[in-house]
Amino acid sequence: MKHTVALVGNPNSGKTTLFNQLTGSKQHVGNWPGVTIEKKVGQFTYEEHEITLVDLPGIYSMSPYSIEEVVSRDYIMDEHPDLLINIVDGTNLERNLYLSMQLKELGLPMVIAVNMMDELQQKEIELNIAQLSKELNTPVVPISARNGEGMNELVHSLLHNTNSSTYIYDVQTENILSRIQTLVEETRHDHTHDKFYAFKLLENDELIKKNLNFNETQLNELHSIQRDFCVLKNQKDIDMAVADTRYMEIERIVSHSLCRPCIAQMKSGSDRIDSLLTHKYLGIPMFFVILFVIFMITFGPLGSTLQGFLETGIEMFGEWSTVSLLGLGASDWAINLVTTVIGGVGSVISFMPQIMLLFLFLSLLEDSGYMSRAAFLMDRLLRKIGLNGKAFIPMLMGFGCTVPAVMATRVLENEKDRKMTMLLTPFMSCGARLPVYALFAGVFFPTSAGIAIFSMYVLGIVVAIICGLILRKTVFKGDGSTFILELPPYRFPSFKNTMMHMWEKAKGFLTKAGTIIFSMTVLLWFLTNFSFTLQMVEDPSMSILGNIGQAIAWIFTPLGFGNWQSVISLLSGFIAKESVVSSMAVVYGVGTNAGLETVLSQVFTHASAISFMVFTLLYSPCMAAVATVKSESGSWKFTLQSILFQTGVAYIVAFIAFNLLRIFI
Repeated sequence: MKHTVALVGNPNSGKTTLFNQLTGSKQHVGNWPGVTIEKKVGQFTYEEHEITLVDLPGIYSMSPYSIEEVVSRDYIMDEHPDLLINIVDGTNLERNLYLSMQLKELGLPMVIAVNMMDELQQKEIELNIAQLSKELNTPVVPISARNGEGMNELVHSLLHNTNSSTYIYDVQTENILSRIQTLVEETRHDHTHDKFYAFKLLENDELIKKNLNFNETQLNELHSIQRDFCVLKNQKDIDMAVADTRYMEIERIVSHSLCRPCIAQMKSGSDRIDSLLTHKYLGIPMFFVILFVIFMITFGPLGSTLQGFLETGIEMFGEWSTVSLLGLGASDWAINLVTTVIGGVGSVISFMPQIMLLFLFLSLLEDSGYMSRAAFLMDRLLRKIGLNGKAFIPMLMGFGCTVPAVMATRVLENEKDRKMTMLLTPFMSCGARLPVYALFAGVFFPTSAGIAIFSMYVLGIVVAIICGLILRKTVFKGDGSTFILELPPYRFPSFKNTMMHMWEKAKGFLTKAGTIIFSMTVLLWFLTNFSFTLQMVEDPSMSILGNIGQAIAWIFTPLGFGNWQSVISLLSGFIAKESVVSSMAVVYGVGTNAGLETVLSQVFTHASAISFMVFTLLYSPCMAAVATVKSESGSWKFTLQSILFQTGVAYIVAFIAFNLLRIFI
């Protein structure tokens, strides 16, 4: 038997972790709002049941105040899933049950999964599951998604409790809802979700009102009912009256089901840590100190040693391949092609240890709950450029990959904020640019590579702030939107989730190395070995790529790297930033990373090397990111403007950096 199950819950309730536990899906698990933007689908089987599980965006209510809430509500209302799993955070039951009450009003078969049961036990909080189930008239299952506890019980309960029921409020509220349901029945022939519609009309939901298309008489009757309800609840505002009704019920339910003997101790742990990490003056410096330590570990002795081992292995493989091909009597061009591909792809793969270390540390920060604090801290800074802390979420994701970062701008309700964040997010250095920094820093700043690379990341943030100030006073005039962010409690990161996240990022990098970079390396080999007449040439400067590069190299002379090889490498970066290093290996005709380092030390100066790193940091992101900007903005004009804007900024900053540094270095 087949079932479609929707997984619904608040942000930070462990929803995505539960999704991964049930489906085995390798989706990133974070600990800050906005990580799941679109619905995710996974499949699993239980006994003879085939279950399709839909992971909906994390939401706080069924009111369409944000894009996430619209996506979730539309799916539940329009797609009609067979069953619902509502996951709630047991350590924050009151807030989570607000959504549960709204889901109950839909009258769909539902099971409530109370997560974080292990944390409740640690804090000596007693939750009476049977009483909670009785109060809600819904099956309730205790789980620990992080540890995988209670999974079988949850699925069994879900499949064997398919009865639907709505929540019964007090008599006065039920009478009010009954009066509105009479109005709804006059318009709707389908009577599913009638109670939900009634409650939404009571709280003046504009989308529902528009959907039902009430006439003037019906609207007047609705307004009369709303006034009566406000009088009953002793409230002037209908929204407050409805919220107060739900929270009074939640208060009663929790008081009957939950016993907290140590509230003060429960809150003190996170509070003590936050007193330092979110301090008004020390918070931001602490954030940068944490990042600095991460970069020093990643690109210091540990990262460099691991890279050296892998680099040696790749070089040995290249030498073995050459000897093997010579033994097989392969032609010179075939040997040259193979060694070029190994050198090009290998030059990128050799940085895998450092990339994996960086992703490991960032994953630990996310899963511990610290990144929500970072967004809170950056709110003060971002407000100065007219954005809010919520914009820090896509910007932070930009340190991993610009594509999901641009997609994450959907968490911003204001259109101006979204477009401005799309323009600024690519300045956050994505992981694909890391091999370029690591290569140049290793050659020109071997004793302080970590500091050099950390400086690139800081420069990206500084440039984003300066550009934001300029854009807010010119193109995007107006006030920014308000920012409300939940700070989840600090948690020890799950080893499984952390490793899963790191591997997913590493796998994505390796996939690019095996596909895009491999293809680019082969293409560049052809373009650097053949002329426009398709004749093989010995001098790369006479090749197709050499001629193209020489024609435009003069543009980059003021930046200190006006040689065609560097220019071609940057152009290949528009396809994929990872291919910049492999392209350099190809156009300079070297088969090993050591050989490339030797060439670069002869071609670049310290000033021009920094200029190249700065330009790589700031110029237009890869083709996939540009396509995402087009998809999210819906405008080719804006997309082209973003390419020109980012590349223009890169040129100006690199020009300033080169001409200042060559005076002092």
